[in-house]
Amino acid sequence: MQLIQETDDLSAYLAADEVIDHEHPLVRQTAARLAKGASDSYAYARAAFELVRDGVPHSADTGDPRVTWRASDVLELRTGICHAKSHALAALLRAEDIPTAFCYQRLLNGDGGGHLVHGLVAVRFNGAWHRQDPRGNKPGVDARFSLEGERLAFPVSAESSEVDYPVLYAEPHPAVLGALEAARDRSHLWQTLPTAL
Repeated sequence: MQLIQETDDLSAYLAADEVIDHEHPLVRQTAARLAKGASDSYAYARAAFELVRDGVPHSADTGDPRVTWRASDVLELRTGICHAKSHALAALLRAEDIPTAFCYQRLLNGDGGGHLVHGLVAVRFNGAWHRQDPRGNKPGVDARFSLEGERLAFPVSAESSEVDYPVLYAEPHPAVLGALEAARDRSHLWQTLPTAL
C-alpha cells in the first residue's frame, strides 16, 4: 500500500500539542530514560514502541473503564485503547525528533458486529514511512516493531470490508479524538467510536 502524507511539511509530524504533549515532564523523563539506553534512533524507536506496547495495557484486555487520550495521561495511568497508545508512542518518538504520523484501519469489531476504526502510527526512517501498531499483544496478536515488512496486530480482510487507510495524519483524526474526549468511560466509547473515516 502506498502511504500518503497529509502534508509535505515534515515538521508537522514532529509537532507537540494538547494531545501529543511531548514537552510534558513525564514524557520528557520517559524519553530521556529510553534514549540513555539506546545506541541510535532506531534502537530508541524500538524501545519506545515496546514500552508502549508492553508497558501500557490495552484497556479492553484488562477491563479498565478509564478512557485516556493525552499522551502524558496514557503514560501516567498506564492504560488506553489503541488510539491512546498511539498518541503516547507518537509523543515519545517526536520527543526525540523522529517524525511520526497517525494512521488508521477499519476493522471488524471484535464481537463480529459491525466495524470500528483502529489506530496505529507510522515512523519515518531512511526516507520512508513504516507503520507500527502498539496495541498490545495477546493470544492471536503478535505486533512487532519492524522497518522490514509490517508486523501489525491485525491484517485487513477485504472480504470483511476492512480497510487500510493510506493517509498519514500529522494530528489524531478529529472523529477519533472527539469520541475519546467525550467518552464517560470505555463502554460509552465503544458506542461512539467511528466505524469508518
